[in-house]
This record gives sequence, C-alpha cells and structure tokens, in this order.
Amino acid sequence: MQRGRLRVLLGAAPGVGKTYTMLEEGKRLLSEGKDVVVAVVETHGRAATTTMAEGIEVIPRMVVSHRGVTLTEMDLGAVLARKPDIALVDELAHTNAPGSEHEKRWQDVEVLLDAGITVMSTVNIQHIESLNDVVEQITGVPQRETIPDEVLRAADQIEVVDLAPQALRDRLADGRVYPAERIDAALSNYFRLGNLTALRELALLWLADEVDSALKNYRAAHGIDSKWEARERVIVALTGGPEGETLIRRGARIAARSAGGELLAVHVTGQDGLRAAHPEALATQRALVDKLGGTYHQVIGDDIPHSLVEFAKGANATQLVVGVSRRSRLLAALTGPGIGATIIRESGDIDVHIVTHSAAGGRFTLPRLAGALTLRRQIAGFGLALVGGPLLTWLLAVLRSDDSITSDVLSYQLLVVVVALVGGIWPALFAALLSGLTLDYFFVEPLYTVTVDEPFHLLALVLYVLNAVLVSYVVDQAARRSRAAQRAAAESELLATISGSVLRGQSALQALVSRTREAFSLTGVRLVAGDTVLAREGEPTPDEHYTSIPVGTRAVLELHGGDLRASERRLLAVIAAQIDTVLEHSDLAETASEMGPLAEADRVRTALLSAVSHDLRRPLAAATAAVSGLRSTEVSWSATDREELLATAEESLGTLASLVTDLLDVSRVQAGVLGVSLQPIDAEDVILPALDELNLGPGEVELDLAAGLPPLSADPGLLQRVIVNILANATRFAPLGTRVRITTSTFGGSIEIRIIDHGPGIAPERRGDIFLPFQRLGDTDNLTGLGLGLALSKGFTEGMGGSLEPESTPGGGLTMVIALTAAHQNQKSPKNEKSQDAQ
Repeated sequence: MQRGRLRVLLGAAPGVGKTYTMLEEGKRLLSEGKDVVVAVVETHGRAATTTMAEGIEVIPRMVVSHRGVTLTEMDLGAVLARKPDIALVDELAHTNAPGSEHEKRWQDVEVLLDAGITVMSTVNIQHIESLNDVVEQITGVPQRETIPDEVLRAADQIEVVDLAPQALRDRLADGRVYPAERIDAALSNYFRLGNLTALRELALLWLADEVDSALKNYRAAHGIDSKWEARERVIVALTGGPEGETLIRRGARIAARSAGGELLAVHVTGQDGLRAAHPEALATQRALVDKLGGTYHQVIGDDIPHSLVEFAKGANATQLVVGVSRRSRLLAALTGPGIGATIIRESGDIDVHIVTHSAAGGRFTLPRLAGALTLRRQIAGFGLALVGGPLLTWLLAVLRSDDSITSDVLSYQLLVVVVALVGGIWPALFAALLSGLTLDYFFVEPLYTVTVDEPFHLLALVLYVLNAVLVSYVVDQAARRSRAAQRAAAESELLATISGSVLRGQSALQALVSRTREAFSLTGVRLVAGDTVLAREGEPTPDEHYTSIPVGTRAVLELHGGDLRASERRLLAVIAAQIDTVLEHSDLAETASEMGPLAEADRVRTALLSAVSHDLRRPLAAATAAVSGLRSTEVSWSATDREELLATAEESLGTLASLVTDLLDVSRVQAGVLGVSLQPIDAEDVILPALDELNLGPGEVELDLAAGLPPLSADPGLLQRVIVNILANATRFAPLGTRVRITTSTFGGSIEIRIIDHGPGIAPERRGDIFLPFQRLGDTDNLTGLGLGLALSKGFTEGMGGSLEPESTPGGGLTMVIALTAAHQNQKSPKNEKSQDAQ
C-alpha cells in the first residue's frame, strides 16, 4: 500500500487564515473529483470559517468524558473506515483527551498516512519543538503543546500562510479572530505588533532553512556536486595572516549584493603543520566575521586547497574568496603554483576571487621546513642531487685550477648538506656517494678514473658519508619536533575554537559536536546516552560505518564517515573529556539550582524574624493595654469606655491573627510546601465572596464578567485570598469618584481575571519590587501590615499553576492580571487552548 502524503499549512500566529485556507483548498480538490472529508476542524466560532466548511463531508467526532468534563476528539477509527482520498485534520500539535488511542494528534495522522490517506493539516510556529523557547521569549506566553521537528520536516509539503502583522491586528480588532471580550487583552499581549513581526520572520526563516535542507538532501541523494545558486554563499579562506580582514570585508560585500546572501569564513589547519597561523590575528578576524553577520568555521586537512574546495562544495557555496600569494615571484618560480592556482583548478563551478592585499609578494625567505619529512620532500632531495650535482661539476670544471681542489671538496660538501636539509638521510647518502665518485673522477689525479690509491682517500669518502648522515639526522629530528609542535598548535587552535563557540552563548554540547564534525570532515556526529540523543550534527546514512568514542561512563560519541588516525583519536579523547566536563557541569548546575530556593527560603525567614519584632509589637501592645485597663480596679469605666476598650482589643487581636496567618502562609510558599487543592470552579463563585469579605458594593467595584466562561482550575480558598489582597490594594489607591473594575476573559488556554484601577500606578522599573515580602512602596501608616499581601498573592497564584502580572491601565493606573489554567487543561486535554491557535 502506498503511503499517503502530508501537507502542512504553517502560520506565524493564530488568525492568519490557516484553517480557512485548508478548507478552501479542500473544496477545490473536491471540485476536481477528489474524495475529501473533514476529519476535525476547529472553527472557534468564526462565521467565515464555518461557512467555508459547508459542502464538505464531516466525520462525526468521538465523545470522551474525563472527570465529569465532556470532550470531543477526532474519531480515528471512523476516518479509517471511511477511507477518503484526503482528510482535513486541523491543529496538528493538538493533545488528545485522556483515554484516546494516541496522546498527540500528529500520531493519529501517522496512522492515517500509513493507511494510504493523504492528510492536509495546520500548525503554528510556536508549536515547533525547537522554537518553543524562542517564541516564549518573544511573546512571554509558554506553549504547552509542541510537535517534534522531525515529524514536521518529514511532511511532503509545507506552505506558509502569510499575513502582514498590521493586517492581522486589524482582523483581530474587527472581531474576526476572537470574541469582543477578548480583543483588548489579545491586542495588548500576544498580538502586539512587535511580537507578530518577530513571529512572522521566525516562520519565514524556519521554512527557508527547511527548503535549504531539502535541497542539500536532494543533491546528496542524486550525487550532484555542482553548485546550485539558490542562495549566494560566499566562503572566505583565512590563513591567519594580515590579509584576513581585507578578504572578510570583500566577501561581505559580495554576499550583500544579493538578498539572503551568507558569509562563511573558514580556516584550514594542516595535520602535518605545514602552515602556522597567528592566533591573535585569527581571533580579531573571527570577531569581524561575527560583526558582519557571518559564521566562522575551522577544518583540519592535509591538503589545504582540497579541504577548502570540499568545504565550499559541502556548503553549496557560489563564491570562494582567497588572497593572492604572499610569496615572491622568485619563490613562486622555484616552488611551483600556489594554493590559489590549485583552488581555481579544483573549484569547478564555484567562482574564485583572488584578492590582492598589502602583504602580497613578500620578500624571499627559505621554505619553511616544518613537519616530518614527507615523500614529496625526499623526491625533491633526490632531484636536487641529480640536478645540482652535474651543474656544480660543470661549474667547477670551468673554473678548475691547480689550487682549486680544496674549494672543490667544500663545494661538494655544501651540496650534500643542502640535499640533507631538503630531503633527509637517503637523498643525502645518495648525494654523498655521487659527489665522492664525481670528485674522484673529475678532480683527483689520475683524472677520469675511479681509483683509490691512498688509504686517506677512502677515509675521506667515509667521513664524507658520515657528515651527510649526521646532518640528515639533525634535520629529521628537528622536523619531527616541529611537526609535534605544529600538531599541538593545531589541536589547541581547534579546542580554542570550540571554547569560543561555547563562550559566545552557543549550547556547549551542540558546539562541541558541531565543531568536531566540521574539523574532521565527518558526515555526522551524535552524542548518545543510552537511547537518548543528547546532541547531533549532520545526517549520516543508516548503514554508514561509524567510530565510537567513550565519553566518561555516561555517554558515547558516534563519528560517522571516514576512518580516524591515531593522532586524531588522541585529539578526540581531549574533546570527549571536555564533553564529559560539560555533562558534569550540567549536573552541578542542576544541583545548584535546587539549592537556590533553599537559600531564598533562609533569606525570607531571616526577614520574617526582623519584621515580626516591629509589626507584631503594635497590635500586641494595644491588646495588652486594653485588657489590662479593663481588669484594673483602680479606674471606674463607663459603658462607652468599656465598649471602646473591648473594640480596641478585638481589632488588635484580629490584626495579630491576620499577621500570623500571613507569616505562616509566606513560610509555606517559600518552603515549597503550600497545600493546594485544585478543582474546577467558576470565576464568579470566588469573586463575589471576595467582594463580600471586603464589604465592597457597586459603588466601589464594577463587574464585567464574560458569559459562558469555562471553569478554571484553582483552589477556591487560595484564589479568594489572592483576589481579596489585590482588591484591597486597588480600592486603597483608587481616586475618589472612580470604581475598580473586574473583568474575566479567556486567552491562550487560560482564564484571566483582571483587576483594574485608575490610581497613580507603578513605574515599570519598580513593578518587580511589589512582589517582594515587606515591600510597601512608600506606605508608612500603621494599618498596612507586613507588606506580604502581593508576595502571598503571587506565591498562591503560582502554586495553583498560574501567574500574576502587573500591567499599565490605559489612561493611568495599574491592572493586575491573574491568569489560571482552564479546568480541562489540568486534565491533559488542552482543547480550548487552541483558542490561541486559531487558524
């Protein structure tokens, strides 16, 4: 059976028209003869969406009862039995009611796809797992429902339903998204213009990255190495030399010429240390790359031109910027074509820019003799002996005289030393034997014969060879030490790059994994702890061979693609140790975070003791004085006096009881042992008793309670205390002739109770202080208590799983917003939470 196709409509925010577009497309397909049904659609009471759904067959929903609450869900069995060509399934990230076959709606969709049914669905950007925390930072609203990235990326087709932010706000203000009672709250919170603009950009960027990833996978699957200029990508090759800044700025200008151009800077460190970088220059250049909006990368490779080209092809680069060689013309003529020429030859379709700079064509220097003696250097040594020997013989023969034998010997000795410096021991031995025979044949009597008449001549030849061996040995040892030093520098540079990525705020584990794959040119790297993947980079094929590197006792680093050398394994052991340290640091940080509340509780208890000494003394002294006066036999009290003393004692004892209750409550909140009994309740069942407790009537408070509001999940006693505390503050600061206003509404799956006054308000920078214990913000009278009211209110609200936030009242004043979860949300059926996910 052929698997069905998944088509997802992605939106930046609720209300952009995803559900409407899905139904419109469903009608179009229906007119073309396709069998289309509505498996589940959330219209949220919108007339236009309801009208668009007419004419499409609707599969009846399944009714689920949970803890006395009746819920409806998509009937998966009925859709499978109906077996349409296309099923319209709204809100892909939805969480099903308890008792359903699957926990998430996307799991139901997988079953439909396996049955050969094509599915069209919708999802908002805030529900993508990897973007959930980013959206919360933008909007301040946590999202409890998410869909794994890999599920969404596996969709056959993803389309963005786009709407300009101001157009969405206009649609919201016209009442086409939310009911009238929720419009003001929505416009001033989630649907602020800045929020919508950021969410729109996030959605477009996510889709652009998804398209880019799909393009890479397609090219890899079809073996396409040539560049496709879907987006301008400019690679700048950095050597660590002074020309780096010039190249980076030139590359940035090239990338800026096209929309969406990317700048990537790459530094190649040779395995054998054939080039040395300047760490200070690289650090400066890296900072410049970050400033210009580019990314910095580091690769380790034996062949620098080949590594650069491979990196550029892997990144689907369109331009490659390299600096003109710093070698002089003489050195270039002696050593052949440089890196730039090789890159041009191997780059294929990638455009190569050779940029001149102030360090180009520098003075002549001897070749850098770093690293162990390679086969290339040995061949160069033999070539120098074969070419230099005859040239030297011809020159000495032309200049020969009776007294020139000494200079002849020293000249050949110099040739042997130079060959030893270039090629090592074997070319030096070859040059020594060749020079000895040539010297004897052309310059020692009898000429043109190879004879040893004197034992001293044989000794001289032996010393000749011994000198060559000693010089070549010194050269070889120096080269080995140089290679070790350069290798250590390369490893240190790589580790510094990784550390820099972490210090700049990247995830420590992800940075280590990403740089490891990049540095060793691997197809993929995974950090695995048991069955859990802690971090990954790249997309290795399932059957690909991989190498495992243990990370302490808690994880394994899997390296896919290519065999590793012993030197590389040693460096990977260091990286594994760093990863183990990061994991340990994470455990310690988690432990430290657990200690934070204990320290805060100690601080609060200390503050409580200091406050008790003053605030309990006043009512206690007043009650004691009143009772003592009543018991005194020396004073004769009138009935009025006795009544006044009894009233004073009663008021003081009531104040003491209230203070002690507050002290016990704040101690329980800070210690994390607050007893909370959550149950479904109507908001008005708590608001009205709070008004009665404070003796507030229509003259002081205006009620604007939404009709048909779903029940909220709260502890009735704690919620009443919260409302009483906030109302008491609001009425105290409300100007004469004004009323405090209480409204209720739903927003984002939560029930909001707003207590609005038009008093002096609180400056934004001081709003955090009002929730600290013992803060009265200027109150100095003796009737305000310990200043625990709002601290307790916030603790009680958060203990019930909600939030308490201050806002500015339009026209002046303070609005306190109590947000609590709707009752069915705590029953793990966030259906009405989709009021924020309107399509």
